[in-house]
Amino acid sequence: MSETNPEQGYALSTIPGYYASQPGIQIGTKLSAGASEEDIQFVKQLGVEWVMTGLGAPKEHTVENYVALRERFEAHDLKIYRLANHSCHNVPEITLNLPGRDEKIAEYLQYIRTMGAAGIHYSTYAHMATGIWTSGREEIRGGAMARALHIDDPNRAGHWARQLYHDPLAHGREYSEQELWDNYEYFIKQVVPVAEKAGVYIGIHPDDPPVYPLGGVPRCIFGSFEGYKRALEIADSPNIGMCLCAGCWLEGGEAMGKDVVETIRYFGGMNKLFKVHFRNVTAPMPEGFAETYMDAGYMDMFKIVQALREVGFDGAIMSDHLPQMVGGARAAEAYGIAYMKA
Repeated sequence: MSETNPEQGYALSTIPGYYASQPGIQIGTKLSAGASEEDIQFVKQLGVEWVMTGLGAPKEHTVENYVALRERFEAHDLKIYRLANHSCHNVPEITLNLPGRDEKIAEYLQYIRTMGAAGIHYSTYAHMATGIWTSGREEIRGGAMARALHIDDPNRAGHWARQLYHDPLAHGREYSEQELWDNYEYFIKQVVPVAEKAGVYIGIHPDDPPVYPLGGVPRCIFGSFEGYKRALEIADSPNIGMCLCAGCWLEGGEAMGKDVVETIRYFGGMNKLFKVHFRNVTAPMPEGFAETYMDAGYMDMFKIVQALREVGFDGAIMSDHLPQMVGGARAAEAYGIAYMKA
């Protein structure tokens, strides 16, 4: 996220002490706010530089709590890249203009101000209204289990924050693409001045899966290359960009309009690529897919790293949706981090 136009604002690389000592691609991982000292030691042993973390109930999201959490990780030479607040992330009220929309937008704006005041300068945001869809878990290499989605499976459902969303109408009616664009513009025009003033960068995550309407809601904005392009043009801010989930992009396949490497070159070249979820899948839609090991999907992930280097990406990449492996979450995380580093 190197600065290209100083008159437009500043990039993360201009914040003193915010980046690691080495330039280029940085490695991040998830750690809970209550991570044990052993958990922290484990990721330090893996050579991780950045922590993706979060807090729970809305009352916990205070400047004091954010600073305390940041200082705790900094004491171990780890820095917080993203601090999540799921209460105002992937919010149907905002996406669909449901009752309580303005209250949820106000909550989100306060969250951005709190991050900036606490010295944390990046947040991922998702704009889905029906969650992440799955048709169950499938066995992949070596008997590991992973999320799968087959679009023709009648048992498919969306999941988010303990809510389930089902076809045909997850929210009681069908929504038009124009409604979604109007709702997005209403939201993002309020976000931009707050994010710029707070010095917070917001990377918007792709719909998972992208492209296909689910539960009566189109996935027309963050479900294709052209959707992202239009959405970022509407935002018209150096602080609004992309959290590129490679897995989601691979799920969409040709229907995305541009492949993942072309997407990196375009948005990375514009300084709009803020974070990358490094994930592979077995096949693109509409065939259906299972999430799989980074070296076992249909994408050569090395090409993604080459493209990131080509555009001078200096943000964080992290593993995402790892398979359930023998040895548990630590084994899966160690595999993911080692693969990314290699």
